[in-house]
Amino acid sequence: NGRVLFDSERRIDLPPQKRNIGYLFQQYALFPNMTVEQNILAGVRTGTRSEKRAAAKAAIRTFRLEGAERQYPHTLSGGQQQRAALARILVGRPEALLLDEPFSSLDSFLKWQLAWELIEYLKPYAGDVVFVSHDRDEVRRLCETVCVLDNGRSEPRQRMQTLLNEPGSIAAARLAGCRNIGAAVKGEDGTALCPVWNVELRIPATDEPFAAVGLPEQKLHPAREGEPNAFDCRVLGTAVEAMHMTVLLRPYGAASNVLLCMRASEPIETGRVLAVAIAPEDVLPLR
Repeated sequence: NGRVLFDSERRIDLPPQKRNIGYLFQQYALFPNMTVEQNILAGVRTGTRSEKRAAAKAAIRTFRLEGAERQYPHTLSGGQQQRAALARILVGRPEALLLDEPFSSLDSFLKWQLAWELIEYLKPYAGDVVFVSHDRDEVRRLCETVCVLDNGRSEPRQRMQTLLNEPGSIAAARLAGCRNIGAAVKGEDGTALCPVWNVELRIPATDEPFAAVGLPEQKLHPAREGEPNAFDCRVLGTAVEAMHMTVLLRPYGAASNVLLCMRASEPIETGRVLAVAIAPEDVLPLR
């Protein structure tokens, strides 16, 4: 909102108390020598002593921490620690909230549970929330818009669904879960030459330069007669994953360390030759 928090050339460096930015650390960073109530009180910036205590009590009720007011952080569950840290932040009414991989140290079920709790607690919050994560499922659940950071550069902000369906760059495609990414050069008449897979593929019409193409594994399939973008592969095996099976393939003429992944509903015989294909509109040209 036009307020400068830090600028080394202009020698502006506001202390944390004046930045009015809430920051939820990975490990929550609760003061270990303070009770839950004292931790939350530390976040109240204005008001008389009685007003501060009233604000802390209201936050304790909001974040369902009744009964834990006198407990110290090491005695709390992961969910209670997160709620106490959020209460301490939000009681200070920050203009923006930064969440730095708050679930990275948790197991998958607890991560899922706390993510939903976080959504509920942040619904009344009117400020902006910046959420940092390497987990695309986490981002899909929590965020409407997403921005990929690649080599210190920020790519344009986009809708989450756009990232998944049209990632645009190699970095974005990797974060979106595309495991089949190969260097490519533009061929003639709307094709891409992909030497790593020893194939030439028809791609969506584009005037934009690209350095690689992505083949979403859920879009690869056993080829039908006369289908475009069909090429032969050898089946190397089937990997059973959480919600599906992945068939591991090596295109004919590709190096021995090259793999392609294809989703499947059932295993395919290892060692056999299988023609696979992908529709031209499903190929992803990538910056």
